[in-house]
Amino acid sequence: MSNKKNNPKTIGILTGGGDVPGLNPAIRAVTIRALREGYQVIGIKNGWKGVISINPSKPKDDQDYCIVLNEALVNRLGRTGGTFLHSSRTKADKVTLEEVPDHLIDKYKESYNDLTEDAVANLNYMGIDYLIPIGGDDTLSYAVRLHQAGIKLIGIPKTMDGDVPGTEYCIGFSTCITRTIELTHALRTCAGSHERFLVLEVFGRNAGFSALLPTVGGAADRCVIPEHTFNIEQLTALMVEDRNNNPSKYAVVLVSEGATFDGGDIVYSSNEKDAFGHKKLGGIGEIIGNQLKELSPKFNNGKTINIVNQKLGYLVRSGEPDALDSIVPTAYANLALDLIIKGESGKMVAINDGKYTYVSIDAVKKDAQGQSTKRVNVSKFYDINRYRPIYSNILGDPMMILTRE
Repeated sequence: MSNKKNNPKTIGILTGGGDVPGLNPAIRAVTIRALREGYQVIGIKNGWKGVISINPSKPKDDQDYCIVLNEALVNRLGRTGGTFLHSSRTKADKVTLEEVPDHLIDKYKESYNDLTEDAVANLNYMGIDYLIPIGGDDTLSYAVRLHQAGIKLIGIPKTMDGDVPGTEYCIGFSTCITRTIELTHALRTCAGSHERFLVLEVFGRNAGFSALLPTVGGAADRCVIPEHTFNIEQLTALMVEDRNNNPSKYAVVLVSEGATFDGGDIVYSSNEKDAFGHKKLGGIGEIIGNQLKELSPKFNNGKTINIVNQKLGYLVRSGEPDALDSIVPTAYANLALDLIIKGESGKMVAINDGKYTYVSIDAVKKDAQGQSTKRVNVSKFYDINRYRPIYSNILGDPMMILTRE
């Protein structure tokens, strides 16, 4: 039962950071439920970039970054992947001079500028009583800042890496794992036909869930993750052993993009940083593949083993959502509306202990390097000598072997 007369009239919704399957179902569910509860829903395009780009000198119905959402629109797009509201990696309290919107260019002159004052003013100008940001730890960490500045909001966690603190599940994670398993199995035919090592690089800057969980699902013999360094000779010996024990004479390793060699550094594809201070990762899989090939004769009676090397990249975050990423976004959206109707704010919807719940938005914590604090529990879930998951003693653990911290 709605309490319309006591509730705010307008809900804003945005998506930030990388796209994942499940965003459009969340937008759809928020919109349909909100409209039926008597609210107007405004979609803000391009995440936090859209918020700072609202121009109060223009009429509300003539804003380039705002769109009034209706049921027909979201029903048509809600089954698709990505985000029809589009996204960005803008951090509104650290905007480069080049990214400052044209109508604010006379106000800001620094190399990096804090536009939070304008973000708050713009949301108020649009009459947004509640904001629902959908994003990962970067997007939601700025939501914490807006909450502290007085904006009422309810966050929805999403990330294909599964590393937003405070929740056992993030939108996009299941589809990422599903795609990784599917693509790895598809590539087995190439590796097996030529009796090679199959080396697959997957996303995972600081957390190895997107490599560990597909390995749990049987996609790979070994995986290397950011939470623990690896020894390339030890990995080679294990891969040769796996290959020689396989009747089809191949072996598979999944490599998180943030994985590092013993004594080595993280591999970047570019030195350019985004607004959140992240350099673009990429290339560790190719380096590992080359070294596996070079070292293979040492453990394979002097014979070289060739490599099939593939970076899965955006393939695992593209296309339509799987079943879980169709169901969970709908549940998260409705939980967010439940909280709004009750007058709650400064919360993030979550799944903990396998149940839908919510936590304080402050749960989205960063470490001293500005990275998410949620990591694979190596001592419990990862064999640092065998480079594979630990399956024992999981009684009472979450369904997908993730924790909320």
